[in-house]
Amino acid sequence: MKMKKCLSLVLAAAMTFTLASCGGNGGSGGGEGGESKVSLNVSVPDADNSYIYAAAQEFKSRVEEYSNGSIELTIYPNGSLYGGDGNAAISSVGNGSLDIVILAASLYASFDPSFFVLSVPYLFDDAQQLQDYLNSDTGVDLFNRVESMGITCLGRWTRSFRQVTNNVRPITCPADLEGLTLRTPSNSLYVEFFDACGANVNPMNFSEVYNALQLNTLDGQENPVDVPATNNFYEVQKYISATNHIADAWVVGMNSAKLSGLSEDQQNALRQAAEECQQWYVDYQAEKDGEMLQLLTDNGMEYNELTEEGFNQFVEISQSLYPMFKTLVENDELFDTTVEFCGKA
Repeated sequence: MKMKKCLSLVLAAAMTFTLASCGGNGGSGGGEGGESKVSLNVSVPDADNSYIYAAAQEFKSRVEEYSNGSIELTIYPNGSLYGGDGNAAISSVGNGSLDIVILAASLYASFDPSFFVLSVPYLFDDAQQLQDYLNSDTGVDLFNRVESMGITCLGRWTRSFRQVTNNVRPITCPADLEGLTLRTPSNSLYVEFFDACGANVNPMNFSEVYNALQLNTLDGQENPVDVPATNNFYEVQKYISATNHIADAWVVGMNSAKLSGLSEDQQNALRQAAEECQQWYVDYQAEKDGEMLQLLTDNGMEYNELTEEGFNQFVEISQSLYPMFKTLVENDELFDTTVEFCGKA
């Protein structure tokens, strides 16, 4: 009898322990630390062979490690969750339809003109100066302006400077752009600059660019070197020129309500991973840019760098447009502070 009673107590204790271990969170499993497991989607605009997809994978790996498996990220390339429309992506992450979106900061200028300041041509000297700016009080305050859109900026990542490709001639100075039909993003600052250089500017959705180049509707386009490389533009373009004309950055943006609904440890895991990936991405781009350029030239494209004279001519055109750029930014203090930070005042 005593033995039966002891056995009953042991079984009861075991059952209590099992129920406690299973947790009571609507069927979602727990991470290794006992927290409820959360699944989040991460959208990036480019293909699964792109730089930003690789960075998103690194972000995913670190988030899942730092959260002890309580956060699971699924990455969706090619803007598939928002139809490739950057403005729609920003609206969707702001209203909670998307969880996390990694987008070019320049796209946020459609919602807050302050972001135009990052696109001022020849403002940043190099990747290090750009990174220093992103981590400065001015840069942090700028990126935190997305909070008014219902978005929290988890990370500010640099992006390789933009280069011009075309089918007509090497670009060595502004005069070489004269008469070329050039695709740019739908960004007023880009349009004004290349128009001043003499190009026929044709803002166009990126998804249409390859066909337009193939049909000679466009002569050229401009993007960081990985974009023409990973999108096979060497099939439809002959020249790539190291114009290094415009900097940009990536906003790692998350719906603020979803972030605040996570535990403090989970929020810290997301923030730590995003912050650490900034330097990881800087190093990754520095290594890969040379490989991407080699891929283009191995497939028949011709590469050229600018002479000092040609470079200075581009800089002069940009600086002559500063009053217009300042108007576009609609934030005189930010514009002046940024120009001064970059030593261009």
